[in-house]
Amino acid sequence: MSGPTDRRRVLNEELSTESDILVLGIGNILWADEGFGVRALEALDAAYTFPDEVRLMDGGTQGLYLLPYVQGARRVIVFDAVDYGLPPGTFKLVRNADIPAYLGIRKMSLHQSSFQEVLSLAMFSGQFPEDMLLIGVQPEDVSDYGGSLRDSVRACLPQAIGVALETLASWGCPGTPRPAVPAAAPAGPADASDCLSMDAYEAGRPSEDQAWRMGDARVANQLFSGGEA
Repeated sequence: MSGPTDRRRVLNEELSTESDILVLGIGNILWADEGFGVRALEALDAAYTFPDEVRLMDGGTQGLYLLPYVQGARRVIVFDAVDYGLPPGTFKLVRNADIPAYLGIRKMSLHQSSFQEVLSLAMFSGQFPEDMLLIGVQPEDVSDYGGSLRDSVRACLPQAIGVALETLASWGCPGTPRPAVPAAAPAGPADASDCLSMDAYEAGRPSEDQAWRMGDARVANQLFSGGEA
C-alpha cells in the first residue's frame, strides 16, 4: 500500500474483497481503550510498508460489512480490545477457531458483537481464513467519550506491532520500515485521516474543565427530575 490514508478507502465498492493477507484493526476511537485495534493498525501502517499481498484495513465499527473481506482472505490478523476478564493492559493472543468464542465471552460493544457474527458467517459459509490471529488487550476504560488509550493499554502497542510483524514475516511478507518523516508541518490542509491520528486527536481534545464529559446536567434535570433547564 502506498500510504497511511489508503486504508481509509478500503471499503470503496470498487476495491476487490480478495487478498492473501488481511490485517484488520477494529474498534471505536471515540471510546478510549475501545480504539486500541484501530490505533494499533494506524501505528503499524505509519511505520512500515508491506508487499502487495498484504492489505491493511481500518475496519472501525463496520461490522457485517467486513464479511466479504474476511471471506476473501487466506490469512487474517485482527487487532482489538477484548474483555478477557483479566487485569487492564493484559496482552493476549488467540488463534483460529478459538477467536469467535473469545469475542463472545463479554461483548463490550456492538462492533464486537457484529464481528463475532462476521466470523461465524465466514465459518458457516466455508470461507474461513486458513490462518487467523487475534492480537488483543484487556481494556481499562471504554466509557470515556472522546478519550484516548489509557497508559496500560497504550503500553501494549509496541508488543502488538511486534507480534504482527513477526507473524507477517513468518507468512513470507516482512514489513519494511518507512523512511523517517521530516518534522516540518505539511504545506496543505490535513485530510480526515490526519485529523483522526492519535496525536492530533489528543491535541485537539478540550480539557475536562472546558468540556464536561458526563452529559449535560440541565438536560438530566429535565429528564429525571422534571426540573427546568
